Amino acid sequence: MTILQETATPPLTPPRPDLGRATDELHRLKEEVSRGPDAAATRRQHAKGKLTAHERLELLFDDGTFTEIEPLRRHRATGFGLESRKPHGDGVIIGWGLVHGRTVFAYAHDFRVFAGALGEAHATKVHKVMDLAEASGAPLVSLNDGAGARIQEGVTALAGYGGIFRRNVRASGVIPQISVMLGPCAGGAAYSPALTDFVFMVRETAQMFITGPDVVQAVTGEKITHNGLGGADVHAQTSGVAHFVFDDEAACLEEVRWLLSLLPRNNRELAAPVRGEDPADRRTDALTTLVPADPGRAYDMRAVIEEIVDDGEYLEVHEGWARNVVCALARLDGQTVGVIANQPNTLAGVLDIHASEKAARFVTTCDAFNIPLVTLVDVPGFLPGVDQEHGGIIRHGAKLLHAYCNATVPRISIVLRKAYGGAYIVMDSRSIGADLSFAWPTNEIAVMGAEGAANVVFRREIAASPDPEATRERLVKEYKSELMHPYYAAERGLVDDVIDPGDTRRVLVRSLAMLREKKAELPDRKHGIVPT
Repeated sequence: MTILQETATPPLTPPRPDLGRATDELHRLKEEVSRGPDAAATRRQHAKGKLTAHERLELLFDDGTFTEIEPLRRHRATGFGLESRKPHGDGVIIGWGLVHGRTVFAYAHDFRVFAGALGEAHATKVHKVMDLAEASGAPLVSLNDGAGARIQEGVTALAGYGGIFRRNVRASGVIPQISVMLGPCAGGAAYSPALTDFVFMVRETAQMFITGPDVVQAVTGEKITHNGLGGADVHAQTSGVAHFVFDDEAACLEEVRWLLSLLPRNNRELAAPVRGEDPADRRTDALTTLVPADPGRAYDMRAVIEEIVDDGEYLEVHEGWARNVVCALARLDGQTVGVIANQPNTLAGVLDIHASEKAARFVTTCDAFNIPLVTLVDVPGFLPGVDQEHGGIIRHGAKLLHAYCNATVPRISIVLRKAYGGAYIVMDSRSIGADLSFAWPTNEIAVMGAEGAANVVFRREIAASPDPEATRERLVKEYKSELMHPYYAAERGLVDDVIDPGDTRRVLVRSLAMLREKKAELPDRKHGIVPT
């Protein structure tokens, strides 16, 4: 007998999709993701005077060089309606591209999605691009336009910010980190930029604060607008949080590109040289008319910087805050330098609490990224006063002293006119480690001005004189001729040379060329303890 065995019919498998159709679907999906949640959201963004995240990235990067990663990621949160709202990208765009031909990483909040608020998936994307930037040794730019932590996701959102802060600190001094504030940023969205190297803000549309105006009014009773509390001008002129401020996003992002061109990719490299047509040995004779010989007369130090640097171009950092000191990035013979200079046009160029903090941070930043320091000195001392002493001028001034003493990059200082007291020492004098120190023939380096010194040293003789004013005038002249003549410091080796102001650029270029291969080591330690 033949037994027939029943065989199971194999299940039907769906036909493999056509690769062409699948590719078309992929392109449709990515185009949809790029457009954003809906056209109305884009119109609302533009109505506020703001660009979309993709439009901003197009302005930041060289044409057609941005590569986005993880555009299709979605959050996994549930509750409070989140399970029905899972847009691709989760409110942040990450990737890399080229700026002036060099690799730069970036993330950009998309305000059209959850108002740019940070949740778990959003944070994971930011963590990823930060890790890639550090591993690749390339700068990181954040385009910030977000409402802080996503409340619906609770503590996971807060943990996401913690991961960002930890990475900010880990990358500090390793790669340049630049924050661009393009919308309202509160809480954690404000703390991360504060941990980065440079903060840009756009007027009217960008704000930074830990707690918004409504909370402030509820707790303190103070009524204030968003811009009044944390607008661009507030942070550029009062708090010192913002380094650069612009009227529109296009100008802001163009300046970010310029800053990136002045910086190295990381702390193991030098900034790329950009040689122009400005001769290295060009004379700077205009300085003799720009700077008055009378130490009591004011002038604009920015005009001096403009005369010295390549093509008169420089990028001033913290222009609106602590104006009595100027900090700027520029080039000398194509090489990036950091310039720190007293500003006689504001408070006679004295050092105070804010000026000391501003200059100290700039010195530390330049040193971290191998940028030589040029210090132009015209300082009458530290600002006296009860407010300054009670506000901690001692510890704030010590920050600047600590920054200079800790800096291992090439350091050159030039005393243009006066340099009195502790402020002379702090402004990168030879005694705290300047590699080279020069002075103009108008320099006055002393413990204090001649008039004040005479009143202290000769007070009894002046008081006992039948003509105190004539005696005082004679003793002031004697003090000047003995201890404050232009060659006193040079005779004692505290100034390497007294130079013709017209030779200033040439001397700086030659000195920096000689110091380019400078090697300096700090003691074996975990880190120094910066005065707070």
